[in-house]
Amino acid sequence: MNQIARNLTLGRLEVAPLTPTIGAEVSGLDLAQPLEPGEVSALRQALLDWKVLFFRDQEIDTDQHLAFARNFGALEVHPFAPQKEGYPEVLAITHNRESRGRENTWHSDVTWRVEPSLGSILRAIEIPPVGGDTLFADMYAAYDGLSDEVKSKVDHAVAVHDFAHFRVAMRKRGMTPEQIEAFNQTYPMVEHPVIRTHPETGRRAIYVNAAFTQHIAGLEKSESDALLAHLYAQATIPEYQCRFRWEPGSIAFWDNRASQHYAASDYWPAVRRMERVTIVGDRPR
Repeated sequence: MNQIARNLTLGRLEVAPLTPTIGAEVSGLDLAQPLEPGEVSALRQALLDWKVLFFRDQEIDTDQHLAFARNFGALEVHPFAPQKEGYPEVLAITHNRESRGRENTWHSDVTWRVEPSLGSILRAIEIPPVGGDTLFADMYAAYDGLSDEVKSKVDHAVAVHDFAHFRVAMRKRGMTPEQIEAFNQTYPMVEHPVIRTHPETGRRAIYVNAAFTQHIAGLEKSESDALLAHLYAQATIPEYQCRFRWEPGSIAFWDNRASQHYAASDYWPAVRRMERVTIVGDRPR
């Protein structure tokens, strides 16, 4: 439903939408402090309404980042990405002169898992002087915008997801075939609906992405490739998007079940240093 951009005040929270359907800035909270149950409920509802929430000027440390995330569920450990020392649940994402940004593909996090994440919470540690924005796409709107003909093809289809690009990185790092096969056994390819139904809102959303989806089951490669290309392209439509410019102390909390994101890698050779915590989700239906 189009919320229409208007501010909403809930206790000391103020939710200010960025666009008519996706993205809202939340003010009035100090995330360094424990949240009251009512505040957690209000934030959860705001996340369902706006798919991604943004917080400014939050001076929090890693333990407070984790404590905030745990208000919304158990936290997962990413088996492939670099972790912050002493904090296995925290992804340390750093790019600089020696490491260009690689997250500039529209995607939803860890869809190669049997139970992909509910959402992710990303905190800015060091940002470039300009560039490095993150874009978010409303995948409800992307689904609603499909033609009836395309909907008839995808409504009951399933797609195969895999951690293929991580496997490539493992080979480059010199991992043995036996080591890689151990990961293949632990995280086998998985099928998810092409169009998932959100477990809390009941709304339908496109749930394939260029980072992890391999093909649509039961289709010839040419037909699968063409249909996936059309579905991927929906995230690129500006009317379905919002864009967030990072500042020191900024935090973004997005719903992986209803949105996709794209980190603009336009800041090389400047430094962009972030930390991400990810909340365990359920199996898409």
